[in-house]
Amino acid sequence: MMELPLDQVRTLLAVVDEGTFDAAAAALHVTPSAVSQRVKALEQRTGRVLLMRTKPVRATESGQVVVRFARQLARLERDARMELGMADPDQPARLSIAVNADSLATWFLPALRQVPQEPRICFELHREDEAHTTALLREGQVMAAVTSSPDPVAGCTVRRLGRMRYLPVAGPEFADRWLGGRPPLAAPLRRTLPDAPVVVFDRRDELQDTFVRALTRRAHGASRLRHYVPTSEGFADSVAAGLGWGLVPESQAAPRLLTGAFVPLAPDLPVDVPLFWQQWKLDSPALAATGEAVAAAAAAALRSD
Repeated sequence: MMELPLDQVRTLLAVVDEGTFDAAAAALHVTPSAVSQRVKALEQRTGRVLLMRTKPVRATESGQVVVRFARQLARLERDARMELGMADPDQPARLSIAVNADSLATWFLPALRQVPQEPRICFELHREDEAHTTALLREGQVMAAVTSSPDPVAGCTVRRLGRMRYLPVAGPEFADRWLGGRPPLAAPLRRTLPDAPVVVFDRRDELQDTFVRALTRRAHGASRLRHYVPTSEGFADSVAAGLGWGLVPESQAAPRLLTGAFVPLAPDLPVDVPLFWQQWKLDSPALAATGEAVAAAAAAALRSD
């Protein structure tokens, strides 16, 4: 069976993390020529192109497999050194996690506060849409992710967290101007909503378009007159300010509905997004403790099935 030399695997990871062969050489305290030779040798051994020589360099699909293996190997090595008393006790464990913006703004950070700090853990959070966080897992950039996909990434386990509910809302003046009054009735809403200005998170956010298609039973989504606001808090503030209507997480919308800052557009048509926790299949105490804390916080904050 052909082996993957560990020095070559670690070198490939360094190139991906540092972005260039020269930077990887500096990080590894070797020459750029040595880095290039190791990567080429690994590509010859695997029979695959592992890196795209761009600036910064990017791992190919095959390279992502090796990068993920390298990160898992580093995690296992550190945990083993800790158990053997060989690791620096002041050196914290580092966990990289991908999480969507709305979870990050509502229930996820309290979950991390519940993670035991023995051994000490430093979290590196990557904000990404829940439909795309699995890509970071697949690329080996993160060890765990909150995702809307129930299909496990290779080498990962999946745990269902619950459903995050979104409510279609607008500011009262916006409803008067664009939607025929407050609260809007379902029949006129089907006519007015597709043409009304809308707030979306970014160009990959399809939640509002999906809602309009379900409401109108037509192929067209929300209006092209849309405002892109790529923060969870800013999104809710933009809707309250009257820039457009939008789907706001229930925990953020509820207080403003009580004060009248939000008008409910279709109280009987909430949108539920299922969320899952995916993490590497590693016997890592830090990763296991984080997974348990996230599951417990999600059970308290999200809607169950």
